Amino acid sequence: MYFDYVAKEWDTPRRIERAKIISKEISRSIDNIEIKSAMEFGCGTGLISLNLVNKFKNITLIDNSEEMIQIVNKKISECDFQNIKSICDNITDMKINDTYDVIYSSMSLHHIVNVKKVLNKLYYSLNSDGVLCIVDLNEENGRFHKNEEDFNGHNGFNQQWLKEVVEEVGFKSVKSRTFYNGRKNIDGEEVPYSLFILSALKEDRGYLIEV
Repeated sequence: MYFDYVAKEWDTPRRIERAKIISKEISRSIDNIEIKSAMEFGCGTGLISLNLVNKFKNITLIDNSEEMIQIVNKKISECDFQNIKSICDNITDMKINDTYDVIYSSMSLHHIVNVKKVLNKLYYSLNSDGVLCIVDLNEENGRFHKNEEDFNGHNGFNQQWLKEVVEEVGFKSVKSRTFYNGRKNIDGEEVPYSLFILSALKEDRGYLIEV
């Protein structure tokens, strides 16, 4: 697996800084909501959730890369975080036994082939009035994953298309916007890309989440 291969070199300065920006956007999206439990799928080395560790009473981190989860577990142990647990499993196939107040991910959904199936699973894994928060890649021409031989996901997403799929699953108050522009070094060239954040409610609270 590609992510097992790159796990030990994943935490570059560029990714660490980007994770801080993403974490702030996720936090901003849920600031006016009382939340105790959270789940992140596709957590990688935990860069996002470790920035949010003080925001939740409990956080569950899920990733299907054993090497990534090993790094997460090392960070949890070194920092003595008592409110984080990790699970190595595939979000598409696994059974989610718990429910959460918020589920979020960063740069993970585009790796999932059957997006609607997973979104439906996430819907039923949220508590009443639960919040879904997705950060992902805006639709691009395929260069972003050019050097990942086993990549079979999506070349980012058209935001309107994804919003419609999220609504079809049953979410309400779906909003999205682009918030980040970055560059990725691909074969020596700095290739531009952009990220969006999408938020949605399992049930309408009577107000919109700001994104």
